[in-house]
Amino acid sequence: MTVPFYTSTREYESRKQEFDKALQQVIARGDFILGAEVAEFEKEAASYLDVPYAVGVASGSDALVIGSDLLGFKNGAEVLTPTFTFFASTSCVARLGGTPVLVDQDPETLNMSLEDAASKVSSKTVGIIPVHLFLQPTPMQKVMDFARANKLTVLEDAAEAWGMESSVDGAWKKAGTIGDIGIYSFFPTKTLGAWGDAGLMVTNSEELYQKIKSYRVHGSSIKYHHDYIGYNSRLDTLQAAILRVKLQKTEESIVARARHAAHYIERLKEIPEVRIPKVAEGNRGVYYVFNILVPKRDQLAEFLKEKGIGYSIYYPIPLHLQKCFRYLGYKKGDFPVAERTCEEIIALPMYPELTDDEVDYVCDAIQGFYL
Repeated sequence: MTVPFYTSTREYESRKQEFDKALQQVIARGDFILGAEVAEFEKEAASYLDVPYAVGVASGSDALVIGSDLLGFKNGAEVLTPTFTFFASTSCVARLGGTPVLVDQDPETLNMSLEDAASKVSSKTVGIIPVHLFLQPTPMQKVMDFARANKLTVLEDAAEAWGMESSVDGAWKKAGTIGDIGIYSFFPTKTLGAWGDAGLMVTNSEELYQKIKSYRVHGSSIKYHHDYIGYNSRLDTLQAAILRVKLQKTEESIVARARHAAHYIERLKEIPEVRIPKVAEGNRGVYYVFNILVPKRDQLAEFLKEKGIGYSIYYPIPLHLQKCFRYLGYKKGDFPVAERTCEEIIALPMYPELTDDEVDYVCDAIQGFYL
């Protein structure tokens, strides 16, 4: 048996007519840049997220840069961000001349450790970027209490967090809708994935909303009249059309992922070497990916490859040990939890179209490796 880590073809085959029709309508109209589908997707996404303002941009990485720019994460300002995360969560600050202040992770949830973050606050700290990784948000009640106490602005990196929820001030809220600005990535592998790069920015502030709309089009609100030095980062109309089709069944997708995760957990609990991240109290998770922590990770990865099983490693090197961030002055041993996680973590196949037989095959292989 061959089990791909991810595939888009199964979903396409099951909904081919819907996808083809959506694309053909855009092609027939020819409105490829900020066309009708973009505005409709923004409305539908805002409704799903229960947030007043949503703006489509070209990618999640662009969204982080634009958000950092708007919130003043630049020109020497210090911003708290995890060392265990995707590169864009920190490069967005660095490329604007801000100073990323890296933070270790919680060993059970794999998200940012707010205890470590508290020890890193200085008079230059202006903001925090909680990154909602893999399965669940960084607990946003704690984040917001911490931010309020230290007068920090909050840029939520919800690139991987579509559909996840956190309890804040007694109410369940979608991850990404709680801070000053939230961002999402629709990279194809995501829970809500496009067929290329695509992203979204959301906010509860009308002022920030108007600026985001302007910043994505070179700082312009009227054509060829520029109020800001903005960016060229527009959600492609064809991608918006695909996302609208997928959004219709996003809850079904989340339920399917949860069923596969429960299947994995039931099977893998029989293997003492396997550790599975825990969902924190006050969080509702979504299995964007299914990670496990194991000894002999690299040997297991090679074994899975031989068995025809796809996998991915998020992430093999923490950010403080990346060559481009050497100037920040960190060294090996500064973030022990993240460094250990990078040696143990491996992601297994996870997408709605997986079959029970495929999950069993993956679990049988892992069990066979450790027997």
